[in-house]
Amino acid sequence: MTLNIAHRGARSLAPENTLAAIRKAWATGADILEIDVGVSLDGRLIVLHDETLQRTTDAGRQFPHRARNPCTTFTLAEIRSLDAGSWFIDSDPFGQIAAGQVSLQELQLFKGAVVPTLEEVLKFVKDTSWRVNIEIKQVPPPLQGFPAAAAVLQCIERQTVPAKQIIISSFVHDSIRTVHKQRPDIEINALIGPSIIGPQDWGGYEFPIYNACALCTDEEQIRAAHRHGCQVNLYTVNSPAQMQRFIRAGVRGIFTDFPQILSRILAQQN
Repeated sequence: MTLNIAHRGARSLAPENTLAAIRKAWATGADILEIDVGVSLDGRLIVLHDETLQRTTDAGRQFPHRARNPCTTFTLAEIRSLDAGSWFIDSDPFGQIAAGQVSLQELQLFKGAVVPTLEEVLKFVKDTSWRVNIEIKQVPPPLQGFPAAAAVLQCIERQTVPAKQIIISSFVHDSIRTVHKQRPDIEINALIGPSIIGPQDWGGYEFPIYNACALCTDEEQIRAAHRHGCQVNLYTVNSPAQMQRFIRAGVRGIFTDFPQILSRILAQQN
């Protein structure tokens, strides 16, 4: 059975990587939550996709002269002072507000949403016995030497989340090698994607599971990975037709911004 992986939570229905999107993803029946981990200036792990805070918070209003700076130049207190939800209401990035898929009550709750810490998300994951795929991002200056993989593992241990509930992924393959060396009981996924010099690189099929770009992946690549004993998850698949195509191709999991749609498709196949 293909796994339904909620990309940054149910980000079509709530502001991405917030607790609202995470709770919504849980309600859709997604098998796995996917989040991104960044770092604040004072070394705290935050749940944020972009290097900057500009797109998904009101940093442009609160810190107009710093909004384009990396998140690593803001303290946790500064980041937590930002509104990480109103942008979603204003932009309706997936058209789901206009389509009537988000209630007025939910919209009110989005206003003033904060950027969560990794600890907060892990507490939710532990309390629900859910699984989470934690993507470790490349840490931008001035903290480019920050030991992100080690910090994520320490956070998991402090929160006492069972290894079976944790997946760690990264485009920085040294990060997941570090994870595997320190915690071989935790599943690792190697992220790969398009390259300016050619097709995505499977790197000799070193890793047991690859998270590959759906736009760059066809059935033959999936079969080749399977022949090497590797499993394949694909990101980011939002079209129902493409979801069905890749389910037929035997992928292990699908990252989607619409876990509510993938849940329905998977239920129809049971």
